[in-house]
Amino acid sequence: VQLQASGGGFVQAGGSLRLSCAASGRTFTNYGMGWFRQAPGKEREFVAGITWNWGTTSYADSVKGRFTISRDKAKSMVYLQMNSLKTEDTAVYSCAARYNDVPSAGKYDYWGQGTLVTVSS
Repeated sequence: VQLQASGGGFVQAGGSLRLSCAASGRTFTNYGMGWFRQAPGKEREFVAGITWNWGTTSYADSVKGRFTISRDKAKSMVYLQMNSLKTEDTAVYSCAARYNDVPSAGKYDYWGQGTLVTVSS
């Protein structure tokens, strides 16, 4: 399984960014896909998850109502639309996958490299 995240960048508070994760190496039936982030000096935290089969989603409380996770099965892509960005959203964002059709946090088996999101005030 290979996961390639992209789309990070520099944005002002209140702005938007869309992250993309290209998933390859197998079919992802019965997989759960997730986005995580790690801010400087902090532990990695779960941001959002989605089931490949049904598109069921789950979000961290800190991003509910602002971020939207989605997947395109035909293109084998997972997206994270981030709106109303705050300075505290600054972090390296990584996509992950696991053979478990549950969208929640927890152990993930496969990880892509991160993409940096910087939100300025």
